Amino acid sequence: MQKGKKAQGTQWVIADVQTLPDVFEKVLKAKEYLASGEVETAVEAAQKAGLSRSAFYKYRDAVFAYREGATGGLLTTHLLLQDKPGVLSMVLASFADAGANILTVNQNIPADGTATVSISARIDRLSMTVDAFLTSLQKLKGVEKVTRMAISQGEI
Repeated sequence: MQKGKKAQGTQWVIADVQTLPDVFEKVLKAKEYLASGEVETAVEAAQKAGLSRSAFYKYRDAVFAYREGATGGLLTTHLLLQDKPGVLSMVLASFADAGANILTVNQNIPADGTATVSISARIDRLSMTVDAFLTSLQKLKGVEKVTRMAISQGEI
């Protein structure tokens, strides 16, 4: 590539975060705070990570954590949800917001004010660790319990 010319399209690299400017590690930390529900806003996440708001917004869509072996992974969860309108919808939206692609949803008829739901999802584009994702689900209003039933790696 000639000096001063930008490459066409997106070009990806994998680099040890310790060799990069601190801003990239802080962006990853801020994204993790948001994804886990530890903070509610991007401003709070940036502050907690020791990052300026403008730097977070500049890099948030360009910096991603590499999770070795996560490509093509499948996660199956079992949830106990309160039988209230919107609870399942909120859970499904959380999967999408985290970058998980839902493959199956199986819900049982509610009994005693709760319903069990099993969800299987492709997690090759999950924006956080599986544990952080499960923790964020557990924090949702109306979610009584979240259990990881299975996680598999490899092509799906």
